[in-house]
Amino acid sequence: MTVSAPRLALAADLAAIEELTRAAYSPYTALLGAPPLPVTEDYRPRIDREEIWLLDDGPEGAAGGLSGLIVLETHPDHVMVFSVAVAPSSQGLGLGVRLLGFAEEQAAKAGLSEVRLYTNARMERNIALYRSLGFVETGRRPNPVRPGWTVVDMIKRLRV
Repeated sequence: MTVSAPRLALAADLAAIEELTRAAYSPYTALLGAPPLPVTEDYRPRIDREEIWLLDDGPEGAAGGLSGLIVLETHPDHVMVFSVAVAPSSQGLGLGVRLLGFAEEQAAKAGLSEVRLYTNARMERNIALYRSLGFVETGRRPNPVRPGWTVVDMIKRLRV
């Protein structure tokens, strides 16, 4: 499978973004008993702010032809990864790792030396993946939106 470079999302991509996000996070919805925050997010303002990057050319059956996406918030001193989602039919191909590498590239282009993210403490596979990519845990805190859930904050320092 050949996947193009990430591109900025357009308003016309909204339905595909929502579909891909639901599909990618569905195992976690079952694990947590409710959808993770990216599933319930209103992506219209994020499209307008140019925070969503898409990987096209997904295999047959990929959500809206998308194989993956990453949502990046640029802050004065870091880039925050709000969501990384890969279509179920494209999982296991390294696209999530590729998208996280893209986040690092975007941070470096902006002259920022940190990429941050947060995840649910019960998403242990994701935490292990982030650690393997050089992210370190900086703390745990109650989820401000979902009582009873614990957020794991992580950071990767970059050389810029």
